Amino acid sequence: MLEVQGLQAAYGASQVLFGVDLAVGAGEVVTLMGRNGMGKTTTVNAIMNIVRPTAGRVTMDGTDLGDRPTYRIAQAGIGLVPEGRQIFPNLDVHENLVATAAQRRRGGSPWTLERIYQLFPVLRERRGSMGNLLSGGEQQMLAIARALMTNPRLLILDEATEGLAPLIRQEIWAVLERLKQEGISILLIDKNVRDLMRIADRHYIMEKGRVAWQGSTGALRQEDGLLARYMGV
Repeated sequence: MLEVQGLQAAYGASQVLFGVDLAVGAGEVVTLMGRNGMGKTTTVNAIMNIVRPTAGRVTMDGTDLGDRPTYRIAQAGIGLVPEGRQIFPNLDVHENLVATAAQRRRGGSPWTLERIYQLFPVLRERRGSMGNLLSGGEQQMLAIARALMTNPRLLILDEATEGLAPLIRQEIWAVLERLKQEGISILLIDKNVRDLMRIADRHYIMEKGRVAWQGSTGALRQEDGLLARYMGV
C-alpha cells in the first residue's frame, strides 16, 4: 500500500534522513521505533510533504505522491495523527470531527459520527466542549477520531500514547487493536515497546536517520540485545 524508497530530508543545511526505505501493506500494523532524534517524526512529515524531501520516492497503491501538497496526500487515503495532537482548539469536539470528514475508503463500514462516539464514548459526552478545554487523553482520542473521519486506508500515528495516563494508554491500545481487526493499515510511532510488539506485524528501527533494522515481531523477539542497543530498553 505505502512504499517509501530512498527518502532523504533536511532542515536547512542539516540532513536528517539518509535514504529511508519502508513499506506498509494492506491490513498491516507497522512500527517506526528508535530513540528520540533518530528521524522518526521527520520520516512521517516527509511522507506527508510537511517537510519537503530532498530525494526519494513515496507511493500509495503504486501512485507516486511526488510533489503533492499535504492535503492532496491526505486525499490519497492517508490519515495523520500528528505528534502533539494538533486538534483545532477553537472548535468544539463535533466541529473538529466534521471539519475534515470525507469518504476515502472503499468497502467496509464508513466512519461516521455515531461510530466514532461508539469507539470513544467520552467524545459523545464532550461533543460540545472546545478543543482547548479537553484533557490530554481526550485530545488524543479526538485526534485519532478526526483522522478516522476522513475514512483513510492508512492511519499514521506519531507518538500515539505519549504523556497519557496509564488507563488512557490502555484505552488507546485497545482502540488500535480494534482498528487492526477492521483491516486498517497503520504506521505507528510510540515508546511503549511491549505494546508495539503485542499488536504490530513488522518493525523498523531507526538510528541517525537510517533504518538500522527491520523485521517481524517474531524476529525482533529473537534478537538478543537489539532493543537495548537501539532503544535503551
